[in-house]
Amino acid sequence: MPRPSSPRSPGIVGADIGGSKVSAAVVDSRGRVRSHGGKALHRNEGPGEVIRDLVSVVRRSLDGGAPPRAIGVGVAGQVDPARGVVRHAPNLRWRDVPLADLLAREFGCPVLVANDVRAATVAEWRHGAGRSCQNLLCLVVGTGVGGSAVVDGRLLGGAADALGEVGHTVLVAGGRRCHCPSRGCLEAYVGGWAIAERARERVCSDPAAGAELRRRAGSIDAIEARTVGEAARGRDPLAREILRETGDYLASGVVGLVNAFNPERLLLGGGVVEGSPELVRVVSKRVRAACQPPAAEAVSVARMALGGDAILVGAAELARDRLSDASDARPAPARRAPVRERDR
Repeated sequence: MPRPSSPRSPGIVGADIGGSKVSAAVVDSRGRVRSHGGKALHRNEGPGEVIRDLVSVVRRSLDGGAPPRAIGVGVAGQVDPARGVVRHAPNLRWRDVPLADLLAREFGCPVLVANDVRAATVAEWRHGAGRSCQNLLCLVVGTGVGGSAVVDGRLLGGAADALGEVGHTVLVAGGRRCHCPSRGCLEAYVGGWAIAERARERVCSDPAAGAELRRRAGSIDAIEARTVGEAARGRDPLAREILRETGDYLASGVVGLVNAFNPERLLLGGGVVEGSPELVRVVSKRVRAACQPPAAEAVSVARMALGGDAILVGAAELARDRLSDASDARPAPARRAPVRERDR
């Protein structure tokens, strides 16, 4: 059972803003969750509503204790970490949201904003299934799809700090419309929203085959990715077929990533993988069969060890790093000259 943070010991809070939920927790320097504020589902009705939900779960994570020393937030989108601005989050439909400033005013502490998958990669690299890896590739498949990489012991960032938008690499030329300006993206086939969209289409085209999915959700419009996962575990034929197709698409996309990055370990996480863990086996088998031999021989495929807390743990780590960097940058206090006898 996680222990609540002591009121006398303000902690670092890590938070996660995903395409359909927010969560937050106090995280210690070993990457352990000390007090969890739980999760809040949101309907993606604009930054104001989502940020209010986030403030609520952050306060719950503090459990009535002292204000946090700092807050780190992992966001499903492209961010400017220097300014703490969410530049573009397609599944949230956010553009240029000054998230760090808004939260800093609310809690009176430094706030760091990071891409969610970058944060998850830091967490797994330091405290999870990626420990000791010098070449690590992480792929989070949730509402959207994102990636991040450690190459030769360095976390990669990119020219605009936007490296890792692997969900928007094109899998099928001219294929399904994505939430980005393109078509045929990997995310448009394996992201949670895309699985739900494909399932609704199948139920509309074959109502008899889709009866179980419709029954579980209550209506066609209410079918979500988790509905498909639950029905598949119940051995519903249509749900199992949709997940088989999803595994096929995901594995095809991952083969290209493994060939490109040549990781020693590939970690898969996110709500879709947590709900359908058999996808890890499907991807691993395809990597062995379809990757170039050197890449296939070098890589092991596994689930993220920190599960649904990976993003908030990594965000807290990055916030802790920022505090440490700021402390190191402060000038040392001036040394007082020794008092000599004649100065007394």
